[in-house]
Amino acid sequence: MNFSLGPRCSIQEQRERWERKRSRTARELVQTEQHYCQQLKLVTTYFVEILKAKGTLRPNISENIFSSIKAIHSVNESLLVHLENGYFGQGFDQFCPHLQHYHIYVDNIYNATKMLGIQLKKNKAFRRFKKLQEARPEFNNQTLEKLLQLPILRIDQYKHFLQDLAANTCPDNPEFQQLSRAVTAVCEVSQRIENNTLHHENHLQLRRVQKLLKGRKTKVLAAGRWYIREGWLNVVPPKGAEAKPKMFFLFSDVLLQANRCSPLHPTSGYFTGQHMYPLQDCTLEKVFGHTRSKGGLLSLTFPKAKLLLMSSNQEDLNDWYQSLSSAIRFVPAPHTHAH
Repeated sequence: MNFSLGPRCSIQEQRERWERKRSRTARELVQTEQHYCQQLKLVTTYFVEILKAKGTLRPNISENIFSSIKAIHSVNESLLVHLENGYFGQGFDQFCPHLQHYHIYVDNIYNATKMLGIQLKKNKAFRRFKKLQEARPEFNNQTLEKLLQLPILRIDQYKHFLQDLAANTCPDNPEFQQLSRAVTAVCEVSQRIENNTLHHENHLQLRRVQKLLKGRKTKVLAAGRWYIREGWLNVVPPKGAEAKPKMFFLFSDVLLQANRCSPLHPTSGYFTGQHMYPLQDCTLEKVFGHTRSKGGLLSLTFPKAKLLLMSSNQEDLNDWYQSLSSAIRFVPAPHTHAH
């Protein structure tokens, strides 16, 4: 029994399906772009322009907070005209060379958030001004903080819209090439946002560990260092004495062993850094059969020291082994610094 309705019919159906999907995506893109441009206008009109006229913020502080949002608003207004007229490929072709305004914006977003927080604490006039502006009906209960995140979120939306449009555009349509180029360009900005987020989160982890350590001796914050994990492991002394639990922090280039501060100490809950073991030239082995219960031992040999670490939790020990193995394998050479 032959269910085929002939190749012509199925190709026609496929094209119609593509067209329906494309129209749906195109409509959603135009509607969200109109809304996005309105939101950007709120920031540029009611904050950037008025603040400049009033002088409530020093120009360098204002620039730090709002970064390239005015330029972004301008290029997006041009993009919107193209989209509303149905020129999607052409619109993005002209928009993508201006993505450097987004590069500037995404690279500055954490700095902007921090600066905004400082101004809201210190600058009473600005705090009052912000409250007044946000109370306007146009803002629809949205805060400046939320509006400033919009260009970051929009890049991710562009990525999905453009991928959908390209997927539902016939390859012999001249717009296909333009949309494909736009996908590549927008994905680069999206990757940049992702990398910045990872670096920011890593910096926060390093700062958190630094704050947990009492005394100034142990320096956790270092260029190119990545936080990996932390946890308790028992250190087995060489002369058969009782194993003692120690806190370990694993980074991309070092393993830090720490002691908990005494419960009587005013800073209990904190640690004192004891040893910083460089992972460069470290060898790691799993030693079995040394514990009656589950779990096992890890043997770490450093150029100037040896560590035997024990855990009775098999899963935890395996996780540590995996984390240490990959950290040792990919440890950066001492003369290189990641930025």
